[in-house]
Amino acid sequence: MAEDDKFVKDGTVDYKNNPAIKKETGTWRACPYILGNECCERLAYYGINTNLVNYLKFQMNESSVVAVNNVTNWSGTCYVTPLLGAFLADAYLGRYWTIAAFSIIYVFGMTVLTLSASVHGLKPPCDDKNTCHPKGIQIATFYLGLYLIALGTGGIKPCVSSFGADQFDDTDETEKKKKSSFFNWFYFSINIGALVASTVLVWIQTNVGWGWGFGIPAVAMAVAVVSFFSGTKIYRNQKPGGSPLTRIFQVIVASFRKFKVKVPRDSCVLFEIGDEESAVQGSRKLDHTEQLSFFDKAAVETQSDRIKGSINPWSLCTVTQVEELKSIIKLLPIWATGIIFSSVYSQMGTLFVLQGNTMDLHMTNSFEIPSASLSLFDTVSVIFWVPVYDRVIVPLARKITGHKNGFTQLQRIAVGLVISIFAMLIAGTLELVRLRTVRQHNYYEVKHIPMSIFWQVPQYFVIGCAEVFTFIGQLEFFYEQAPDAMRSLCSALSLITTALGNYLSTLLVNIVTDMSTRHGGPGWIPDNLNYGHLHYFFWLLAVLSVLNFGFFLFVAKFYTYKKAIGPSS
Repeated sequence: MAEDDKFVKDGTVDYKNNPAIKKETGTWRACPYILGNECCERLAYYGINTNLVNYLKFQMNESSVVAVNNVTNWSGTCYVTPLLGAFLADAYLGRYWTIAAFSIIYVFGMTVLTLSASVHGLKPPCDDKNTCHPKGIQIATFYLGLYLIALGTGGIKPCVSSFGADQFDDTDETEKKKKSSFFNWFYFSINIGALVASTVLVWIQTNVGWGWGFGIPAVAMAVAVVSFFSGTKIYRNQKPGGSPLTRIFQVIVASFRKFKVKVPRDSCVLFEIGDEESAVQGSRKLDHTEQLSFFDKAAVETQSDRIKGSINPWSLCTVTQVEELKSIIKLLPIWATGIIFSSVYSQMGTLFVLQGNTMDLHMTNSFEIPSASLSLFDTVSVIFWVPVYDRVIVPLARKITGHKNGFTQLQRIAVGLVISIFAMLIAGTLELVRLRTVRQHNYYEVKHIPMSIFWQVPQYFVIGCAEVFTFIGQLEFFYEQAPDAMRSLCSALSLITTALGNYLSTLLVNIVTDMSTRHGGPGWIPDNLNYGHLHYFFWLLAVLSVLNFGFFLFVAKFYTYKKAIGPSS
């Protein structure tokens, strides 16, 4: 066996114990494989998500409200399953094998979905008027494929960004400076995939067929798997640190068991191992903080804490273990503010599309753009703003603020929250103008009113700008502020805001539909939007966004950033 082979563990490289291997692994040399994987996986995801509301409405014969809710429920599930993937990655498998295993499930789900839209007997039959009548087995096969994809994405989404960031050593200042830039380009690669999905794939789904429209994303996902495995030999691997949930519950149990124990004023006497490295595998020690001092009781050593010379982990925990729990608790208020933002973002795949369906789709006399393809302007906006932010805004902000990254992570998130408010105001104003045109010219029963769909471009473009600040800021924030051995879990927590945002959108749609149709009226969001008041819903989201921003400013004011000490293992 070659000398360096013993440093290859579980398919990835353990670079910490061999400086020679460190020079040949990680950093930007490993990132193209990871970014390529993410680009193709996002192409597959958005190839389904972007136009799914139209598939459900016209191929599965669902009403507008049911279709919108099914899209947001599925999207939400795609962002809940990362909790499972993150737990397995942090506790047992590591990020590399979690991504690998769940990618296989993802490909299988894409295959089932493609079959449901292309194979006779599984494909919904349609009559001469293009009205489809799906049967039970066809509906079941479609949703089986859809939710297998939701499960597959659960092992990829919480791990890929963290796995990419793992390629940069926190103890190496040169590499650490490049990490912030990685998150920008990671999000850039996501939107390259989304751009192809919202243009080429949506056009194919609308004009060629759904079999091809789902089959191409399935191939893209297979390419994503190949891209990921291609970089195996040069990846840097962070060892799984054991179950993070177990460590969290140990601190909680130990704290309550010592409810009457007083915490000493001198934090130096609190329990911590004497070695330079943390007792938690794959984690640096964390410095003691004064906040949430109740949990410090878990680190107060008493005579009963040692059983036959060994430590009972359910009675005595290290300072680092206590600080892990504190870090998670302190993240939660910031985490909660992402829910409303995600509700705003989710409108691009649902109500923005339905709004666009009512407008003039012509680009030329002979070519119509699918309404779902307008999301390409969100993608173009992100692709435009990422390099501008990285190369222009950050250097200018650095001169003003003196911060090495231009803005702190919380400042970056805050800017995006403000911008998202304007996106909803713009969308609501456009709908108000559209309805005024309908009333003035009696266009109530007209399928496409003579008002160009390209009036929607500003609302998509503004949301894209908000993404660059808030979503990328959240990616970096949750990675940097998470304990080293809980980074996948905290990345999953940031994704859960997207899930809850989608579920909140579903809840709000149901509430306003029930309330606005109570007296027999068409409601805010009827099947024929020309009779509705969709602008009320957009303005409701704008008001909620303003309240959410106020709450964010309050909790951000009291947040203290994590302080790690010692080298990571």
